[in-house]
Amino acid sequence: MIVKDANNNELKDGDTVKLIKDLKLKGTSTTLKRGTTVKNIRLTDSESEIDCRVNKMSIVLKTEFVKK
Repeated sequence: MIVKDANNNELKDGDTVKLIKDLKLKGTSTTLKRGTTVKNIRLTDSESEIDCRVNKMSIVLKTEFVKK
């Protein structure tokens, strides 16, 4: 399975990515700002999602909102 970001770059476990859009997290009042760096991502079973930790929270992000 090949996982690609918004710019069609291939993503691998442990990569560092940046958000390309402000994202409001469901269930919280937190908003992740555009340009936030996310380190050490983990790939999931779905090729359109990645698992990561941001601000000590474990979240799942859609790959269409990140770039390498």
